[in-house]
Amino acid sequence: MSESLSFLCDRLLFVSIVLTIHFLPICNALQMETEVADETAFTYEKGTSTGPENWGKINQQWRVCNNGRMQSPVDLLDGRVEIHPDLGELKRDYKPALASVKNRGHDIAVIWKGNAGVININGTAYKLTQCHWHSPSEHTFNGSRNKLELHAVHSSSDGKIAVIGITYKYGRPDRFLAKLIPHLNSLGHEEKDLGIINPGEIKFGSRKYYRYIGSLTVPPCTEGVVWTIVHKVRTVSRDQVRILRDAVHDAMRSDVSARGLKSKL
Repeated sequence: MSESLSFLCDRLLFVSIVLTIHFLPICNALQMETEVADETAFTYEKGTSTGPENWGKINQQWRVCNNGRMQSPVDLLDGRVEIHPDLGELKRDYKPALASVKNRGHDIAVIWKGNAGVININGTAYKLTQCHWHSPSEHTFNGSRNKLELHAVHSSSDGKIAVIGITYKYGRPDRFLAKLIPHLNSLGHEEKDLGIINPGEIKFGSRKYYRYIGSLTVPPCTEGVVWTIVHKVRTVSRDQVRILRDAVHDAMRSDVSARGLKSKL
């Protein structure tokens, strides 16, 4: 790996039997800053004062967006992956819970209000808090970008963050999105109650995954985030992607809600 390993946390890359890329050790971070709730202060338009290259200048608390050394997303390269059989399967224990949906400005987010369950990583339980979508995908595989990426965001009791990323190509409709889309037609910028939503309906479709330590891909770009990227590329319909993008008025721009790659792994 060409990057220096003198960072706050060594970005050691492994992949498990379930093709898991893993960076160990996990940072012993203090309370980590979560994603901003209102995304209108920044944009994805390159060359503008609010574009990705200037996020760190918009708000002093976002400085790491420009000068961080473990920033996400990344290009996942097969040639840099090591098999690590001891990591095992991704352990998740999701359950139905009350949720709402919100247009955050650049993406649509489902926010769980009740206990929607946890994932377990290295003995730490991370509670599911929300999921949202980016189009096109933010992470790439060997330089190849897909049409959509879901991020399921989790937090531990001591404030650490873990995100599961699932990428999608055009094909058959995604069942989880199919249940959400009817609620988007009348969605403004206020949260809308969805009732009980089962996150277990978010399909992974693969025991293989990549894992690494990176950052949030939106301000404040907090580092020390445990990323798990599912290896299998699932399918989503063109209409589903169009509706998601129309909901945030991004249909006319091609790179609207995906931050540029920060490094290759």
